[in-house]
Amino acid sequence: MILKCLRVVTSVLMAAAITATGPGSAWAQPAPQGSEDGVYTTTPIKHVIVIFQENISFDHYFGTYPYAANSSNEPQFYAQPNTPQPNNLLSGGLLDQNPNSVQPFRLDRTQALTCDQNHDYTPEQMAVDHGLMDKFPQSTGVGSTSGSPCNDYGHGPGLVMGYYDGNTVTAMWNFAQYYAVSDNFAGTMFGPSTVGALNLVTGTTTNATLKNGSASGTIANAASSGAVIGDPDPGYDDCSGATKTHVTMTGKNVGDLLNVKGVTWGWFQGGFAPTAVSATGIATCGSTSTSTIVPALGNVTDYVPHHEPFQYFQDTANPHHLAPLSVNAIGQTDRANHQYDLSLFYTALAENKLPSVTYLKAKAIQNGHPGNSDPLDEQAWLVNVVNAVEKSPYWADTAIFVTYDDSDGWYDHAMDAIVNQSNASDDALAGPGNCGTTPANDVPGRCGYGPRLPLVVISPYAKQNYFDHQQTDQSSVLRFIEDNWNLGRIGGDSNDEKAGVLTNLFDFSRNDGRAAKISLDPATGLVITVQQNN
Repeated sequence: MILKCLRVVTSVLMAAAITATGPGSAWAQPAPQGSEDGVYTTTPIKHVIVIFQENISFDHYFGTYPYAANSSNEPQFYAQPNTPQPNNLLSGGLLDQNPNSVQPFRLDRTQALTCDQNHDYTPEQMAVDHGLMDKFPQSTGVGSTSGSPCNDYGHGPGLVMGYYDGNTVTAMWNFAQYYAVSDNFAGTMFGPSTVGALNLVTGTTTNATLKNGSASGTIANAASSGAVIGDPDPGYDDCSGATKTHVTMTGKNVGDLLNVKGVTWGWFQGGFAPTAVSATGIATCGSTSTSTIVPALGNVTDYVPHHEPFQYFQDTANPHHLAPLSVNAIGQTDRANHQYDLSLFYTALAENKLPSVTYLKAKAIQNGHPGNSDPLDEQAWLVNVVNAVEKSPYWADTAIFVTYDDSDGWYDHAMDAIVNQSNASDDALAGPGNCGTTPANDVPGRCGYGPRLPLVVISPYAKQNYFDHQQTDQSSVLRFIEDNWNLGRIGGDSNDEKAGVLTNLFDFSRNDGRAAKISLDPATGLVITVQQNN
């Protein structure tokens, strides 16, 4: 009953927020800024850190923000006065009057280990059902899986309607209190991890080729389409699975653009360092981890090859997982070719060798992916990373983007605009084979935008306690990097050209009154200290 009343109040607040902060909001373009690479930036941001996590829809983490249940024995969350209401379950009135066969329900901290939902290209479109958003349990819902440590907690396929609040994903809600969040950020297209990873760094999933000798399989369930819609492993990676489909990509990615301009960059991923190397130099990635927070996860292999997008491209791959020649080489082009183990991020941070553009991928047990991770292990890792950056000299000119590769199929109530139509046999948004009509000279199998995903911007230049409602997508992160360093565009059919810009999440016009530096507790996500920057 309380939540019903809150919906009425917060719907009014949301409408006011949209009026005040909509697409027409002014953004002051500052003068070019120098960088340690000797390359000018178009904003005061000289370091971008992209934390790319796994498999969360917007409503799954922010469905009742800013109102938490605050049950006993859980970290308590109370929003600051005048906290804006995002477009979520409360604002939509869909918490207990939902068109799906199962109503949304709260998952608590004891239910952190959930099963992986069905987040394939076709089922995700079927769940959307012409924009009615009413077919999630039967399309993407998955119950408990035999032999898996995960649990559906008695909900069966209805588990897909579950969401967490600020008593579990406490850090994410506290980041939202002090920094900026988008409630209209989407996967560039429907589909799983590889799809999101490729769109993050190149804005397209086309120009894919099955690698000779790889296991038989699909790119788009029809390799001739040349568009990735599944999770093939990268063809330039020794650690790709022997029984999986291997794919290589042609064309440019953001690494190529950064190299041309001489901007330092790197992708840092947990488990990338090999555990063994054969006599012929072939690497094995065998490191594993267990959780002290959720022991039921068991032993989880750290490195996931199809989460590493630069390993699909010959120009940016490090097939044998070679380490850089020295700390000074981090971010430079050497034998590591900008692809590193996650441990080297902390080394670079401590040795003042952080690249201008940094991508971070947690090891599997901490990446948030249901089935092999959980919100509590994810939170501990994420908070430790942000705390470390805020304690470093880099904080003053850094923007941290925290976002996700796909929705995992979790319920979200809002459908994003379809900017890439497709009528491949795998499409199902408006019926079998139907996500509109593939434009002339385009490649089918790129239906999108896909599901809404969380996007949190943590920076002294981030707007404070702010939700942005402009339509953006994964390739918007690519566009921000391109624009900040004047890199130009990928070209071809990359979505970077039409991606919405992320500048409305920032305020570059003031030299004082910048966002505070906050320290969170990795275990609880609660605020420990707040250091004002003005």
